[in-house]
Amino acid sequence: MKISDRILSMQASPIRKLVPFSDEAKKNGKKVYHLNIGQPDIKTPRLFFETVKNYDTDVLAYTHSQGLRSLIDSFVEYYNGWGLNFEERDILITNGGSEAILFALLATCDQNDEFLVPEPFYANYNSIGEMAGAIAVPIVTKADNGFALPDIAELQKLVTPKTRAILINNPSNPTGKVYDSSEITNIMQLALNNDLFIISDEVYREFVYDGLEVFSFGSIKEIEDRVILIDSISKRYSACGARIGCIASRNNMIIKQMLKLCQARLCVPTLEQVGASELFNMNKSDLEKIRTEYDYRRKIVYSALKEMKGVFCKMPQGAFYIMAKLPVENAENFAKWLLTDFEINGETVMIAPAEGFYVTEGRGKDEVRISYVLNAKDLEKAMAILDAGLRRYHALQ
Repeated sequence: MKISDRILSMQASPIRKLVPFSDEAKKNGKKVYHLNIGQPDIKTPRLFFETVKNYDTDVLAYTHSQGLRSLIDSFVEYYNGWGLNFEERDILITNGGSEAILFALLATCDQNDEFLVPEPFYANYNSIGEMAGAIAVPIVTKADNGFALPDIAELQKLVTPKTRAILINNPSNPTGKVYDSSEITNIMQLALNNDLFIISDEVYREFVYDGLEVFSFGSIKEIEDRVILIDSISKRYSACGARIGCIASRNNMIIKQMLKLCQARLCVPTLEQVGASELFNMNKSDLEKIRTEYDYRRKIVYSALKEMKGVFCKMPQGAFYIMAKLPVENAENFAKWLLTDFEINGETVMIAPAEGFYVTEGRGKDEVRISYVLNAKDLEKAMAILDAGLRRYHALQ
């Protein structure tokens, strides 16, 4: 029997591909500090669990394919607080941000069409693009200048007759880049000049540091008909396992067409929608405390990396990730070695090799993405282990 070329060509997640090595390390008694995945250790608000627990019904039924009305209303009210004036008809509830991205690409791209995306980018963009039959075309950015976007003339060179959309994550996973007003303007102008959709992934909206401001494409009147906003409760409320995301767009036609995709998968799980609808009542001061905590963790990781011999990185401006160039030839081999052959007092770390965050051949081989979602004490210990691991690894080469 033949396995499809589509599935054979898909890359394994660089974030999760080393899980078997991690599982084996744990089986052998090692403690593994997970710096590889954006799973916050911030407690999920009790309100979510209490709401689900108190949900009383005789039949756990489907919700509407568009989503539970109370959850849609919660998103509408939340966006109003950011000056993004969406209505109920503009929003579709999805199974996490990942399904939202898939639906957006399916709705904007035909087979072998292209979408532009700043590189390095969230690795699953490539996999989701492959699922949709669309091709990710990288907008190359570099750590040397803080992963800034090239000027509009350079961006224009990437556009072909097959280009349909620009997918941008602001703040960025994995770089922590926050795009400034001039970069936002260039993307907007590129979309207008070439009749492109802008798929704007804004799941890290709250996590911006150093007094910077995050600009939402959803707030620009001139392009409201071409913006498809992607969102999720996963990181904002530390509720990754609830798998609740949404699509918001003022383009009524694209929403109407994407509703077909929602209908094809019936609905998002009812209980998760019930619980999520109450999360938006979380006090804004509590969200600010969480942002402050991530800022503190960011500084711990950056300071530690800057002291490690041969390591190069830039201070991230948002989200909770940092890209670092290591003094190794192959970061994936080093990451495996940390799990299989290295420990300090029975402890080691798991990092995400960065090659999978690129589609440009040869880029990212000596880089890793580190997620600073662990508590400060664990982060300090994990960074010390990483430093010792690098020194030991060099001694063995």
